[in-house]
Amino acid sequence: MNEKFIEIAKALNPSGDYIISRIVACVIILMVGLILMKILIKITRKALSHSRLDSVIHTFIINCIKIVFIILLIITILGNLGVPTTHFITVLGACGAAVALALKESLGNFAGGILIMINQPFSRGDYIESNGIEGKVREIDIMYSTLVTLDNKIISIPNGLMANNTIINYSNQENRRVDCKFGIGYGCNIEKAKAVIKQVIDESHYFLDEPEPVIGVSEHGDSAVIIDTLAWCKNDDYLHAKYYLHEHVKLAFDREGIEIPFPQCTVHFDKED
Repeated sequence: MNEKFIEIAKALNPSGDYIISRIVACVIILMVGLILMKILIKITRKALSHSRLDSVIHTFIINCIKIVFIILLIITILGNLGVPTTHFITVLGACGAAVALALKESLGNFAGGILIMINQPFSRGDYIESNGIEGKVREIDIMYSTLVTLDNKIISIPNGLMANNTIINYSNQENRRVDCKFGIGYGCNIEKAKAVIKQVIDESHYFLDEPEPVIGVSEHGDSAVIIDTLAWCKNDDYLHAKYYLHEHVKLAFDREGIEIPFPQCTVHFDKED
């Protein structure tokens, strides 16, 4: 490839000066390389615009193309000038290995960020849980993802941890199920309690008609019969629906005389003592 550029340079340099021919060849290599890089970047941008990848990874891919092209251009120009490039490539590889070893943790976060942006287990605005932390996703960067908790704390989690641990996305689906447990006394009417819970759900605008709520006895506890209640609502209404159900079932049980037992302890004293 270099010989072709040199032949072109000689044609542009009738005097045949060797140094000038080499310099002209380097200029031609640089111009052709920059034109090819510009064309490739334009094609890549167009392809990425039709993909589902995050805009952050778009920038990363474009920057990688630029860096690779610049390194190739430097090596090609040095080779054209007669500089041995073998040692240059060896030193470049050794430096890359040293940097990779020193930045092992950072590279893990970097790789995790790439995986998250490609697989897209969550997006900006989603409410997720990972590594025991819950919050709404504010930013997804190459190294860290930033969450905002319900009490307005800003938490940055390394992408390496998130990529290697379970991620629960609470916002991915349109609807979400509210799971509640209610305890009633063993002397209470189970069917009446279930009907009261069902009425509370039906009277609320938070809960959906489809899928239908499921209400049933799940456990015979030490001091109460446990009734499971599974009702569906819109994802955005989840907290309001859960708090509404707990509060209004308690009020409805009080009106209907349904006992909600609590643990009690009976102490017997010996008269002689």
